[in-house]
Amino acid sequence: MSLKILRRKDLEEIVGLSRSTIYKLMSTGAFPRSIRLGPRAVGWLLSDIEAWIEFRARDFGCWE
Repeated sequence: MSLKILRRKDLEEIVGLSRSTIYKLMSTGAFPRSIRLGPRAVGWLLSDIEAWIEFRARDFGCWE
C-alpha cells in the first residue's frame, strides 16, 4: 500500500464537499480526521478518503 497525502483543495475536489462541510463532518466523527504535516499544514490520507467514499457509496445503496 502506498501512502499519499491529500491537501485540502485536492480533497474538496475528490469528495465534492466544501471546507466547512468537511470540518463539520470531522467534528461529528463522520469524516476521516486530518493529520498534521507542520505547524500550519494538514492533510488527509488518500486511503482513508477512499475507504470513506466506498462506505458512503455502500451506505446509500450505490453498490450491491
